[in-house]
This record gives sequence, C-alpha cells and structure tokens, in this order.
Amino acid sequence: MFTPVRSRVRTAALALLAVTALAFSATVTTGAAAAPAPAKQGPTSVAYVEVNNNSMLNVGKYTLANGGGNVFDVAVIFAANINYDTSKKAATLYFNENVQRVLDNAATQIRPLQQKGIKVVLSVLGNHQGAGFANFPSQPAASAFAKQLSDAVAKYGLDGIDFDDEYAEYGNNGTGQPNNSSFVYLVSALRANMPGKIISLYNIGPAASRLSYGGVDVSSKFDYAWNPYYGTWQVPGIALPKSKLSPAAVEIGGTSKSTAAALARRTVAEGYGVYLTYNLDGADRSADVSAFTRELYGSDAVYAP
Repeated sequence: MFTPVRSRVRTAALALLAVTALAFSATVTTGAAAAPAPAKQGPTSVAYVEVNNNSMLNVGKYTLANGGGNVFDVAVIFAANINYDTSKKAATLYFNENVQRVLDNAATQIRPLQQKGIKVVLSVLGNHQGAGFANFPSQPAASAFAKQLSDAVAKYGLDGIDFDDEYAEYGNNGTGQPNNSSFVYLVSALRANMPGKIISLYNIGPAASRLSYGGVDVSSKFDYAWNPYYGTWQVPGIALPKSKLSPAAVEIGGTSKSTAAALARRTVAEGYGVYLTYNLDGADRSADVSAFTRELYGSDAVYAP
C-alpha cells in the first residue's frame, strides 16, 4: 500500500520519538546506558576515591590526549564498612554520611561515570568493631552478609564490590578470630548473587590469605586483585592471570612521578593488566596522571574540570 510522503515522514518521526522515549526510559530505569568510550589499548586503570573528602566525578575528568579515551576504567567508592550489630550479633553493611550521599545521589555522582564507560565499585572496609570478612560463625551468616552486599549493588546500580580486610580488629565485641571458611563462603555466595558484576580484592588482611576451604578455591571468582602498598611493586598472591593483577600501586600526589612512571613501565614490560591508583582528589593532577599514562598508553592525560 502506498503511503503519502508527508505521512511517511510523520510516521518516521513518531517512530523516532518512540524509540528515543524508550531509550530514555531504559536509561532512567537502569541508570547504565553507557556510551562506549573511545578504544584504549593497555592495562585497566583503577582509581580509589576517598569520598569523605572528594567527589567521584573527578574520575571522569581525565582523558587521553591521543584518542580521547578514559584514563580510568574502574572507580572505587572508598569506603563502606562491615560493622557489628551487637543486638543481632551479626555483621551489617554500613554507609557513613558521605558514602550514603554518593549512593543516594547516584544519578549525579555515579551515572555520569557509567555513561562514560567507567565501572563504579563499592569498597567495603573493616570498622574496628570486630566484624570482618574472615570471622563469620557459619555459612548462613556469610551468605546473609553477601546478600546485603549484592542488594546494595542492585539498589544503587553499582558495578561490583571491592574487599579490603583492614581495621576489622577481630575479637572486639566478643567476635571470633579469623577462620578458614568465612571468606570462601562469602565470596562464593556473592559471586552466585551477582554473576555479571565485579568482585575485586585489595590484597591485605586475614581474608586475603584464606581463599581456599573444603576443596573450594575462590581465586577464580575475583575479577581483579591488587597490591595495597602505595609506591611499591608486589604481585598479589592469588591464582589469577596477569591480566587481572596489579602489582603496581600509587597514591596520586603522594607517589613521586618518577616512581609512578617506573611502576607503569614495569607493568607493561612484565605483561600485567591492571594499574592501581589511590586518592584521586579534585585538583588538576594531570602531571601526576600523565607520568603513568605515557608509559601505559603512550599518551599524556588531559584534565577537564
């Protein structure tokens, strides 16, 4: 059947409006309609942000002069806590007011990064209360905390969880000492809850050395693991391919440019696939960032406030 030109144009316009509305609806619903970033060859760059003092949006302000790709591929919200509820005698996920503010304002603090193609991960850290990843009293207790983590990822539209087993102060509040089963139960349950999400390991603390129990080794359930000591080179002791490991760790503004460059150069030379940075703040750090991007990607970094 022949359709007049005007009608066809109007029909096409309406169809375009419908598709646009559908796409907008999907973006609002999922918050993750990420436009692919320009292609970048080289290791995955990770940026931890201390949200008590700095904005997550800083991660998206750096691009490569050559090609325009994002400098950083993964942004880590530092940090939520594993607390101990003394009335329930159970571990609980806790957000201080600054972390909660980032999560509650995900539309303006997290989605802009995801729309650039940057993954946003929540770090979880001990809080001096005796609760840690390595002292759950039972498998159900570990699974219950894993559900709190995966529920938070789903609720706030995050891309995963990072484990940092520091400051737990095992034994406080009558809690147990680290055992061999807890972290295996926790990681296994979390991976089952969120099969397509990132699980990363800040390679420190009792949990990091307890990755195998009862014939189950959870090493392969991690997407990344990294060295926790800034300004140094240390290969994480976990059975992951080099592409998922960061032996290099730098504090932006705290590690010298020459050391950051040397660690980046070694990362490439030895075939590792991740480069970890910490404490990205709101200042123009393009000189510090360029020190490692020149080695990792053959390009200076450009800062756009």
